[in-house]
Amino acid sequence: MERAIALSIENVRSGSGGPFAALIVRDGSILASGTNRVTTMLDPTAHAEVVAIRAACQAVLSIQLSDCEMYTTCEPCPMCMGAIYWARLARVYYANTRDDAAQAGFDDSLIYAQLVLSPGDRTISMVQLMREQAQEAFREWEKSPLKVRY
Repeated sequence: MERAIALSIENVRSGSGGPFAALIVRDGSILASGTNRVTTMLDPTAHAEVVAIRAACQAVLSIQLSDCEMYTTCEPCPMCMGAIYWARLARVYYANTRDDAAQAGFDDSLIYAQLVLSPGDRTISMVQLMREQAQEAFREWEKSPLKVRY
């Protein structure tokens, strides 16, 4: 965690991004690291946790990190939580809380509130279209010999 905190401070001081960093650790060794790159990459998904997960997956040539742990400087946001669960990390250690992040100007409370609403009631309206036609992709997936389950 000390290394993650140092990276987050370095990230701010260098002007490279926000005050967040994450490490992926396997068997006590750092496999990958990531810092917040949202503004430098012009990518709203370039959160430290996502950057670290991407690097770790490339390092192990797998989409699953079930034998790894994450050390992150802040409680993960909803997007990062999704990535953590998809990567199947074994454990996450975090330093700052989401309330600490909100006090620093990184408030995810709107997103948490939106997740429990039905799609049509969300601030960004979500309208379903062409479901029946889109089901064809799922039917193709089910019978594909090339699919890789995850």
